[in-house]
Amino acid sequence: MNKALKYNISLVGSALACIAILMSSCTTDPNSPGVEYMPDMYRSPSYETYSENPLLPDSMTAQKPVAGTITRGEWPYSASLVNALPYAYPNSLEGYEAAGANLKSPLAKSTETIAEGKVIFEKMCMHCHGKEGQGDGQLIGTGKFPPPPAYNGGALKDLTEGKMFHTITYGKGLMGSHASQLTKEDRWKVIQYVQELQKL
Repeated sequence: MNKALKYNISLVGSALACIAILMSSCTTDPNSPGVEYMPDMYRSPSYETYSENPLLPDSMTAQKPVAGTITRGEWPYSASLVNALPYAYPNSLEGYEAAGANLKSPLAKSTETIAEGKVIFEKMCMHCHGKEGQGDGQLIGTGKFPPPPAYNGGALKDLTEGKMFHTITYGKGLMGSHASQLTKEDRWKVIQYVQELQKL
């Protein structure tokens, strides 16, 4: 077989291969991507929530987070690494007392953080605790809820910042948890403003 014939055969073979590839990717469906090479690499298969997990026998696809997982949004936006770590005190009387004795704010007190705390307080707390923390907020004025103690009264005047943080995190009495509404940093800022109200 001469050299020219070999060249022509390889040229025709290459042309036919290109045509076959182009034809295989042609489709009448405008939404079709055509032939895909390893589609799982860029479009992962989805599983129905709470269905059987094919990777973990005898379990569901929806799994609880790993112990110690840090909530999205807490890091790296929080004031310090200590502020970003999972909260170490349990929702119990013992945890409340331990937080009061050991938990300290990682934020340096400044007029700026107190002012930011005031803004958060007026949005999240004033409707119950009142403008100056006297327990006379608008919601209390409806008569449907008992007033919370005044910040400068006997029950709360000397309340430590650790106990305040614990209360905002878990809630106490009729006050519910605000952990889902306020980041840890915001909670500490509110506490700085509440400490100013304790002095009135």
